[in-house]
Amino acid sequence: MSSRHLEIACDESGFTGSNMLDPELEIITHAGLNLDQETATEYVDLIRTRFRRYSAREYKASQLLRHRIAVEWLLGTLSGRATVHLTDKTYFTVTRLVDLLIGDPSYAAGTSLSLDLRPVARTLHRAGPVVFGTARWRAFLATFVTMMRHKRYRGIDGPWVARFLQTLDGLRSERLDPLLQPLRDARPQLFHVLNELRDDRSPVPPPLEPLIPALFETARLWSADGSSVRILHDEQSALTPYRVAQVGALLRTVSPNPEPLLGLTMLDSRTDPRIQLADFLAGVARHLATAELRNQADPYLTSLLRPYLAPTSLWCHQSSWHRLTTSR
Repeated sequence: MSSRHLEIACDESGFTGSNMLDPELEIITHAGLNLDQETATEYVDLIRTRFRRYSAREYKASQLLRHRIAVEWLLGTLSGRATVHLTDKTYFTVTRLVDLLIGDPSYAAGTSLSLDLRPVARTLHRAGPVVFGTARWRAFLATFVTMMRHKRYRGIDGPWVARFLQTLDGLRSERLDPLLQPLRDARPQLFHVLNELRDDRSPVPPPLEPLIPALFETARLWSADGSSVRILHDEQSALTPYRVAQVGALLRTVSPNPEPLLGLTMLDSRTDPRIQLADFLAGVARHLATAELRNQADPYLTSLLRPYLAPTSLWCHQSSWHRLTTSR
């Protein structure tokens, strides 16, 4: 049986590298757009014509967001031809901490294929700041981020590893100890993971790269009907050929198509209108989702965003997710 071949243009908004705890950029969005180059060019040309004050070669979502009518128009015309995957970066950090220490630290971990430990991560993410205080909990997560950022340089004997383990050991609470104790007992697995991560071709994916599970979820959405997908992506050093191949291998385990991911091609968002349009959508989506997370949203704009949102988005805040995904 032959399958459709789709080209999905992708870009992200909110990427901060390994700085996963930036309070100003709490969310990273990953947009996927199924639009041919000619139609995308018409979209971008219309934006350029309508907003002549901007002379830059590449427009950005921040400029579009100054004009409500432009946001309404964009979201109102792309429905059915685009998707957006959301990642709460702090929650992502907690899921990776749990997956790497007491789960299976594979490419499936962190995706919708590996949900067994998600309740543990949700409980820690929600209760940690309440039990220990927000500042102390975030300081603990920062030791994990720092350890993973410096994993190459000193290995298991590095001072960042010792600092993380010391901070984890100091988190004592009758309420959360049943969840924290397995993390404390997981030193052998932690040391194993840190050693594995010294190799760029490790079976363990980089723990602070939310674009990898976002890419998987985006490609899975577009290939769910049996289509074969080629990803066109803005330039991203995180998406190496080896990592993309691992995403493809993972997709083959769940797809009705034996070759759901045909590959990934890097393109320059300044010259490709499909990537520019994906950038617009990712930036608008991040702005609106952040507003919902902070309870500052415009209900009508949220309703326009709703059809795009991937149900497998990594999101833990219940009330904002309800507003983002449920019609009022």
